[in-house]
Amino acid sequence: MKLAVWTYEGPPHVGAMRVATAMQGLHFVLHAPQGDTYADLLFTMIERRGARPPVTYTTFQARDLGADTAELFRSACRDAYARFRPEAMIVGASCTAELIQDDPGGIARALDLPVPVIPLDLPSYQRRENFGADETFLQIVRALAREVPKAERPSVNLIGPTALGFRHRDDIAELTRLIGETGLSVNVVAPYGARPADIARLGAAHGNVLMYPETGESACRWMEKHLGLPYTKTVPIGVGATREFLTELAEMTGCAARPDEGRLRLPWYAASVDSTYLTGKRVFVFGDGTHAMAAARVARDEIGFEVVGLGCYNREMARPLRAMARDHGLSPLVTDDHLEVEEAILAAQPELILGTQMERHVAKRLGIPCAVISAPVHVQDFPARHSPLMGFEGANVLFDTLVHPLAMGLEEHLLAMFREDPEFHDAAGPSHLGPHAAPPEAGLPQATGITWRPAAEAELRKVPFFVRGKARRNTETYAGERGLSEIDVETLYEAKAHYAR
Repeated sequence: MKLAVWTYEGPPHVGAMRVATAMQGLHFVLHAPQGDTYADLLFTMIERRGARPPVTYTTFQARDLGADTAELFRSACRDAYARFRPEAMIVGASCTAELIQDDPGGIARALDLPVPVIPLDLPSYQRRENFGADETFLQIVRALAREVPKAERPSVNLIGPTALGFRHRDDIAELTRLIGETGLSVNVVAPYGARPADIARLGAAHGNVLMYPETGESACRWMEKHLGLPYTKTVPIGVGATREFLTELAEMTGCAARPDEGRLRLPWYAASVDSTYLTGKRVFVFGDGTHAMAAARVARDEIGFEVVGLGCYNREMARPLRAMARDHGLSPLVTDDHLEVEEAILAAQPELILGTQMERHVAKRLGIPCAVISAPVHVQDFPARHSPLMGFEGANVLFDTLVHPLAMGLEEHLLAMFREDPEFHDAAGPSHLGPHAAPPEAGLPQATGITWRPAAEAELRKVPFFVRGKARRNTETYAGERGLSEIDVETLYEAKAHYAR
């Protein structure tokens, strides 16, 4: 383990909390010290939920370690059932409590409570949050799902959405609408909004739609083997992926009706003159595997950007991401170290960053436009409005997400043309990054031992802000390779000609 000021994923018990919080009628008893109760804030503050997560903590303290901590857990289980009367319970330990080895699952089974009690064995020091959510949902399905008669009307289950997921609520609404237009119905959405009784009737569907592999693939594989439910492999993010998903869904269920694509805006953009202004822009993509790969595909194949960096933080998705990176001619970045990601961004010199909340901070410091396309996120990325990423409406949202930051960049370029006007001054940072944004070159590494003459600095300011940092670095590299200690206007244009060749 290592100390860090930022982490892309929490420990596995946070993933279990995401599943418990998403469901109804389920309660989670967590063997944990007092300090581990911080996780409540993830849901009430960031996701803006109106109720606390359905979690009871044992909250043992240091003085309890010399006594019977197992009895604390027994009491917590009994009290949780008596107070909340859940339809089912899951029990587990946090990373700290795992060291005590009290065996919460065995203790809870011995209590003989009148509801199903599902033990979780989450290796806190080897795996992370997404694994915890995936494993928790798998154990719930294994314990509660049964073979039941198929529904008369062809239907599917939506599998994978959880609490604290990136746009999961809105993706459910969009996919339910999209699937309804094909003539299918939705049998169960799980874990989001499902009760234990709903898990028991998953088998009534004719197949599963796997929305998020990170949190639902293990359960889909189990249901395919034990309940005979096939599942979709295409995540419908972007126009191309949505069309492929609909084809796969038709082959799986036999319902071949095609939804109306009239609400798509991307075809208009592709046929417009505006699209040529942004074609070939360099973009760096990082996030969870599902959203990073989807965003990279949309950026290259549907918007016309050049993907210059691609990575993910969850190692469970490393294999498919590496395959996509090879297709893009890139070296994949699989890491949960945000400092490595920042170094990769600096090396790639992108004109747009698509990432998580952490990459948003990096982008602000470097003066690079950024859009958030993946968890982990902050409160502003849980919008009150309908804002999906999946389906055709999600393609519209993603189009705005990718294009608008660069459109603002073009606006800044126009403002740069009037820098001598008394209303503007070049020390100001990009307006769309906020009133206190750093100047364009702030945060970028400066070459040591090289100075810029005032005339060269003035000439550099004529370069649009969103590529000015790259122009500065290239010029300093050019000067350093030739042993120059000073850069004048002539050196600036020599460097420009050199790199143009």
